[in-house]
Amino acid sequence: VQLQASGGGLVQAGGSLRLSCTASGRPLSTYHSAWFRQGPGKEREFVASISRSFAATTYADSVKGRFTISRDNANNAVVLQMNDLKPEDKAVYYCAAGARAASAYEDEYDHWGQGTQVTVSS
Repeated sequence: VQLQASGGGLVQAGGSLRLSCTASGRPLSTYHSAWFRQGPGKEREFVASISRSFAATTYADSVKGRFTISRDNANNAVVLQMNDLKPEDKAVYYCAAGARAASAYEDEYDHWGQGTQVTVSS
């Protein structure tokens, strides 16, 4: 499966963005999916995941209550709705998919999108 992330951009603190991870080649609903991000000078970190069977979701503490991950099966995509954005959310956001587990660990994911830049101004 090939993944393409989109929806990044520049937004003011407190604003919202909606990222989309669109798949081609196979139904994304057959994979566990996740979003990770890498801020300037930082390691890549887990943001949110969604399981393939029951759409169970997990979030990093830093985004809990502000971000929502969901499936858009009609468009073969996984969406990350980001609300109340903060300057510390600035990062390149990557989507990932894997068959083993919905996990916070990068190694569980075999397929990665190219990343989309999110910038939050204060």
